[in-house]
Amino acid sequence: MAGIWNQTTIKLVNSQIVHAIEPVIISASRSTDIPAFFANQFLEQFKTGYTVWKNPFNQKLQYISFIKTRLVVFWSKFPQNIFETIDYFDATGINYYFQFTLNNYDDQRFEPNLPSLEKRIDLFIKLSKRIGKEKIIWRFDPLILTQELSPQKLIEKIEQVAEKIYLFTNKLVFSFIDINAYKKIATSPKIIAANCREFSIFEANEFAQLLIEKNRNWNLQLATCAEEFDLSKYGIEHNKCIDDQLIIKLFKDDIELMQFTEKISQTKRGLKDLGQRGPCNCIVSKDIGAYNTCNFGCIYCYANRH
Repeated sequence: MAGIWNQTTIKLVNSQIVHAIEPVIISASRSTDIPAFFANQFLEQFKTGYTVWKNPFNQKLQYISFIKTRLVVFWSKFPQNIFETIDYFDATGINYYFQFTLNNYDDQRFEPNLPSLEKRIDLFIKLSKRIGKEKIIWRFDPLILTQELSPQKLIEKIEQVAEKIYLFTNKLVFSFIDINAYKKIATSPKIIAANCREFSIFEANEFAQLLIEKNRNWNLQLATCAEEFDLSKYGIEHNKCIDDQLIIKLFKDDIELMQFTEKISQTKRGLKDLGQRGPCNCIVSKDIGAYNTCNFGCIYCYANRH
């Protein structure tokens, strides 16, 4: 996606001059949990003005200047270390919002190194009160079936969380686990041992029917992330996690960000981020995370060692 961004040269702290891109939207990150593990490092890099990203497939380095960055989308399961960063962003006029994954798999040990569900719910509420519920999107991601976990059981798990946080967010995004799409997941001994399996179209529809009934109590906007299944007949849309419509709604006073959105909508490739897999509807952003650096140990993760 380098072609969408302006190109420049920057001077590194060691005085070396290098080529860099100038993305307007930063994704931090699909590949690791920056708010949990690297918040201080990210803030220092942002203040310095650049970071370096290593392509996980060819190991090439890419320098990224933050000089034109107007929005950071944070992805996290436990963003306890991010408050200093958002204080700085508020003071300097940098926009942001959060994709906060809050699953309920403590009993299954699918996310073995995460704090307890209670602590994660408390942090979700604390962050929502700090930044506003419109800037924190709840993700239950992914939904996993086993011999013990049926669609009905997953709905019960979602309900346990939703009853505590539905007043602190506007939206629930979910996905169904993709096992066969990733070799490292399909061959993972932990996935095999837990008898994890994918949803059939029948089970996806069963889940959707159960969810919309429960959602009558919460009135959350419902959406799926990067899903082939069409659940639109239930009022469940295909999500954009890096979302131009949400950006316009939340940050319409940021002229540079609005101009960028209009510009890329007029290109041949449109708003869609072609660096993501087919069903993903995200608009273009630059992800700055590194594979194999998250310590939460989630057994379903495509970006970490198994």
